[in-house]
Amino acid sequence: MKPDPKKLINEAMQLEPASRALVAETLLESLDIGADFEVTEEWQAEIRRRCEAIDKGAIDLVQGDQVLDNLRRKHD
Repeated sequence: MKPDPKKLINEAMQLEPASRALVAETLLESLDIGADFEVTEEWQAEIRRRCEAIDKGAIDLVQGDQVLDNLRRKHD
């Protein structure tokens, strides 16, 4: 029997944010999108560093809409 995608999504949404991020990252990596572009080891290390900082709550995340609004106000 095939897993039900809607059920999997509903179950995943009950996970803590860091666990949801791990699931999302694993699923995206399984799509093999890496074949289209190469990410250097330095960028991979930077990505890991930033993800760890987010997971630890060491930085505050800002919604994309808020960032764009702030930029528009700054440059208008």
